[in-house]
Amino acid sequence: MKLSLLSLALTLSPAAATIYYAGVAESGGEFGVWSATSTPGTGLPGRFGVDYQFISEPAIDVHVDNNKVNLFRVAFLLERMCPLATGLGSTFNETHFALYKKAVDYITVTKKAYCILDPHNYMRYNNPSQQPMSGSVIGNVSDPTAATTAQFGAFWGELARRFRGNERVIFGLMNEPHDMPSKLLLANNQAAVDAIRAAAAFNLILAPGNSWTGGHSWTQGGAEASSQWLHLLRDPVKNTAIDIHEYLDVDYSGTHVGCKSEPATNLKDATAWLKAHNLKAFVTEFGASNATECLPMLSSMLDYMAANSEYIGWTAWAAGPLWGTSSPCCTDSSHWGSLEPGSKADDGGPGLYETVWEPVIQKKVPAKLQWTGPASIYGGLLLARN
Repeated sequence: MKLSLLSLALTLSPAAATIYYAGVAESGGEFGVWSATSTPGTGLPGRFGVDYQFISEPAIDVHVDNNKVNLFRVAFLLERMCPLATGLGSTFNETHFALYKKAVDYITVTKKAYCILDPHNYMRYNNPSQQPMSGSVIGNVSDPTAATTAQFGAFWGELARRFRGNERVIFGLMNEPHDMPSKLLLANNQAAVDAIRAAAAFNLILAPGNSWTGGHSWTQGGAEASSQWLHLLRDPVKNTAIDIHEYLDVDYSGTHVGCKSEPATNLKDATAWLKAHNLKAFVTEFGASNATECLPMLSSMLDYMAANSEYIGWTAWAAGPLWGTSSPCCTDSSHWGSLEPGSKADDGGPGLYETVWEPVIQKKVPAKLQWTGPASIYGGLLLARN
């Protein structure tokens, strides 16, 4: 995207509609590193197509051509992109980067959809073997093994440099930071934003909060609440949105079958905070099971986002080529498949694609979405996909 800061600012103007970007998270690039003994380096770099994989091109075809969605969030591991031998920063594993770029290009160039880059690391680096809890918190100066805030900025500066010419690429700074000082989270986010803009990349940025970036807890936690810090983030081109996650099960974890969480109640305070600070948000992870009480709540959540102009995009959790009959969301470890087209449960019956995506989520995909122009907090021209 070869625009000056001034010209980008002039092209961004408010629009009336709310959901410009809608789709699904692609989970699989973060696979293959689990270790029962939390051994650093397990599964690294891993075997592409066996231990991990970013997308299935035929599945992307179904989601774009048949389901008419325009957004994918594609996960990767920092430790594969930036090997432990060289550390977090601007030195990449070029083989791994090329594989990732191929997936991003398929989404954005071939299919002309939008793609969120998703470092799926919980604001940690050096040991993903027991994610989400293992690894050193980035920027933790009391941990001599931790990558620094400056290294995090250097990583984002380099990644931004490589994708700055693709206006359909969205920079998701980090998946689900948690259990860290919110002041440090803000510092890491700011270092990334500064490095991205210094690289002359004006792409849309998504900045996460603390506490798993949960919408329901956005204003909770006293002085550590995300609401006390995230509005202090500064972007010179004003093209940064807030990244929110929200599951509908009893503890908001996305692991249980039963649903007891009303989205309008859960998101009320976060929405008020967004409005008060004139900010926009994407909900880049949300989900529920196919239980009887869950499907109406899931439908209500999609309606809630559509009805509140603070929300401009969403990706449901999750699809991905390696899930098989396993489930990324909301099944109490039962194997009910995923949101990947063609997914089946382990008994051969319909998977979550047929029992959750098709009857609920698909019906809420807007008939018109943004298909041209740069991703921005203001959206763009709304068009029906042919």
